[in-house]
Amino acid sequence: MRALAAAVTVVTLLFPYAEKLASPPMVEWKACPEDAKVECGTMRVPADWANPLGPTVMLTIARRPALDPAERIGTLVVNPGGPGGSAVNFTFDAPTFFSEELRKHFDIVGMDPRGVGRSTPILCSQDLVDETPSPLVGDEREFAALIDYNRRLAADCRARTGPVFGHVDTLSVVRDVDALRAALGEEKISFYGASYGSLMGEQYAEQYPDRLRALVLDGVMDHSVSVGTFLVQETDAAQDSFDEFVAWCARDQTCVLRGQDIPALWAGLVERAAAGTLENPYARPEKLRVSDLTTAAFAAFYQPEWYSFAYYLKDAAGLAVTARKAPPPEVDIVDHSFPPVICSDWYLPITGFPDLRRRLAILRARAPQMLASPLAINSVAACLGWPSAPPNPQKPFAPSPGMPPVLLIGSEHDPATTYIWAERMARQLGPLASLVTYEGWGHVVYDHSTCVSGAADAYLIGLTRPADGTICPAVEPKPFGVL
Repeated sequence: MRALAAAVTVVTLLFPYAEKLASPPMVEWKACPEDAKVECGTMRVPADWANPLGPTVMLTIARRPALDPAERIGTLVVNPGGPGGSAVNFTFDAPTFFSEELRKHFDIVGMDPRGVGRSTPILCSQDLVDETPSPLVGDEREFAALIDYNRRLAADCRARTGPVFGHVDTLSVVRDVDALRAALGEEKISFYGASYGSLMGEQYAEQYPDRLRALVLDGVMDHSVSVGTFLVQETDAAQDSFDEFVAWCARDQTCVLRGQDIPALWAGLVERAAAGTLENPYARPEKLRVSDLTTAAFAAFYQPEWYSFAYYLKDAAGLAVTARKAPPPEVDIVDHSFPPVICSDWYLPITGFPDLRRRLAILRARAPQMLASPLAINSVAACLGWPSAPPNPQKPFAPSPGMPPVLLIGSEHDPATTYIWAERMARQLGPLASLVTYEGWGHVVYDHSTCVSGAADAYLIGLTRPADGTICPAVEPKPFGVL
């Protein structure tokens, strides 16, 4: 009886919802067909944590064991962001991202968040997803059409997905993470969250501060900003990245647009896109919208991939023509988790077309090339008319008793999670925060600089915090494929 009582106590401590479930979740492990060095597993959890005995969600996990079992410290749970990025794939690719020293000490564990990838994904009609309107709405008619589209998309995705739809907010995900921690038998986990994965780390720290050994956030989300601040700060970051691309092209011999007036070239492309005459240089005669053009730039600024983007602009402008790419195969159903997740985690109210037009005018004045942050404006546009209020809206971060220190990594020229957010999170965390500033470019920069990765590794492995005000110098980006 005493042993049984002890066992029940352990289960309750490791998994606080055990008393509400028929049995705590367990992971069923098997070899991964993609990588023999990685274990793959599945785990079932409630679709709605408020109804623990209702329908369930199947979650998929990958675990890469520590390289040196004798030096193993514990489990490092990782998430690459998105929303919609696969943490399972991130675990497969861990040797190309994380240092060997870090992998020696930790099992790297990635779980695709509910609604994403291999974890009961949000499924929608491919044809309907392909109809996504431009977020750069021009008039009342387009505004009404966008709201109608969002409602049709939500209804379609809900019907195709099932019970998990409506329960893909990050607070639900962090409860899944804690269920995973319990199923792994860990009293505490360490966590590395990149980009949108940083929100997961932040909210796990708020909900379960004493179950977290160490927390590193790379490309930091600030989940306290209003819709206006969200749009302005994100757009400033996107425009800054465009300006940095122009500056690189002026100084680097490998830029194929060196000597060109890039802002003027860009203005011409935007004009042609607005007129409906700009062809996709790699899928002619498909036409590019203005939002397609700015999104292509935004995506190129992540790494950044300036060298390739210069060729893209050269080809789009007709200065050269490259071979066409084959069109992707047609698929009826597609994984499309971005709108359901964003509209669950963010309250982004727009009162009508005049309000949106006013905000777009403010953004255009601040960002003459990028016009608006594609990430921010797509988020706002996707949630117009969304049929349900967000269950996890913004609020200031509140450090909880028992939280460990948090290492924040901010890139000064990050196009997606503006450096200002890292600074704001540092202020909200107070003495728990250690901010490492990377003076270079790109979004998520652990693998951009040995200075950055060294600071992160020292904290994760030895819990050694970097000195206040640590700055890592920029590393000049290289063309893709060049070592």
